[in-house]
Amino acid sequence: MDKVVHFEIHFDKPERAEKFYSHIFGWKMTKMPSPSGDYYLVNAGAGDEHGNPTVPGAINGGMQKRGSSKETTVIVINVPSIDKYLPKIKKAGGKVVMPKVQVMDMGFYARVTDTEGNVIGIWEDIKR
Repeated sequence: MDKVVHFEIHFDKPERAEKFYSHIFGWKMTKMPSPSGDYYLVNAGAGDEHGNPTVPGAINGGMQKRGSSKETTVIVINVPSIDKYLPKIKKAGGKVVMPKVQVMDMGFYARVTDTEGNVIGIWEDIKR
């Protein structure tokens, strides 16, 4: 079974979002280099030096600048191979909305829509 491993929340003003989430939930945001603009890793629970959760069931995530008013929160599901999943998603009625890209030396990422129009991220770890 493929698991939810990450979330992405969009913001209009990073300072305002950071203030809200840190004050209400105690989350910590760390700005990351990103070709697409402002991107912050979100530590929503205890994590190791790579930001991976160390508490069973915990999920850390990210926040990024909203590109359009239609962007909403995205869950990210870890899959063994994005290249194998994209055709399955299309065949089942989904669509690719962001093609596979490499994220630093961590993994590969793509976004798809399901049959209901929800955007879902899919993630593939780089095999070491």
